[in-house]
Amino acid sequence: MIRASVAMVTYNGENYVREQIESILASMGEQDELIVSDDGSTDRTVEIVKEYEEKDTRISVIKGPGKGVKQNVGCALAACKGKYIFLADQDDIWEKGKIDKIIRAFMETGCGVVVHDAVVINGDNGEVLCDSFYSIKHSGAGAVKNIWRNTYVGCCMAFQKDLLEYVLPIPDTIEMHDQWIGVINDARGTGACFLTDKLLYYRRHGKNTSSMRHYGIKRMISNRIAFLKALGKRLRELKE
Repeated sequence: MIRASVAMVTYNGENYVREQIESILASMGEQDELIVSDDGSTDRTVEIVKEYEEKDTRISVIKGPGKGVKQNVGCALAACKGKYIFLADQDDIWEKGKIDKIIRAFMETGCGVVVHDAVVINGDNGEVLCDSFYSIKHSGAGAVKNIWRNTYVGCCMAFQKDLLEYVLPIPDTIEMHDQWIGVINDARGTGACFLTDKLLYYRRHGKNTSSMRHYGIKRMISNRIAFLKALGKRLRELKE
C-alpha cells in the first residue's frame, strides 16, 4: 500500500530538478512514491529524472500530454496511488521531514487539504526574498476567499486521495489547478488546514510558470467567471 504520492511536473527544468528530487527523496519513506510527469522537455530534464528512476523503484517517470501545466498536473495526479497526494514543482527545495509533518496534520485535523508556509528565495543565488509566503498571499481557507483571490499554492499543498474523483479532469478553462483543488475541497466541506511551518524554499527565477503579481481587473473578472462556471458544472455532474 502506498502511503504518500508526490506528483511532480517538469518541463525544461535541468537547472534545478536534481536538487528538488534530492530534497523530496530525503522526506520520502519506503511506502511513498514520486511520480514525475514530463511535458516534452528539450533539455536534459528527462535524462536527469530517469537516472533517479533507474536507481530507486519508488520513482516513476511518465510522459505528459503536451497540453500545458494544468493538464500535465492532471496526468501526474491520475497516476498517483497514495492515500495522501503532494504537489511539487521542479525547481523548489523541500525541508526534510515535510511528508511526515503534513501527514500528521491530516491525522490530527481530519482535513481534506493541508497547506504549509514557505520561504521565498532568489533562484540565482539563494538569497531570502521573503521569510513567509503566507505574508505575501494572505493565505487562508474558504471557498469565497480563494475564488476572489487564490491563496492555495500547489507546491505548498497536499490532499487526501478521495478528492481526486472531484478534481479530475482539470478543466482547460480555469487559470490555476491549485485553486481548483482547494476550492473544490472547500465546497465539499472537508476543510483545509493552513500550517505555519515553513516546509519549502520557494524559488523565484526568470522561468517560473506562476507569477506572484496580480492580473489586471478585466482578466481577474474573466478568470473568476470562467472558474465559477467550471465549478458549477463539476458540482452538478457529481450530483447526477
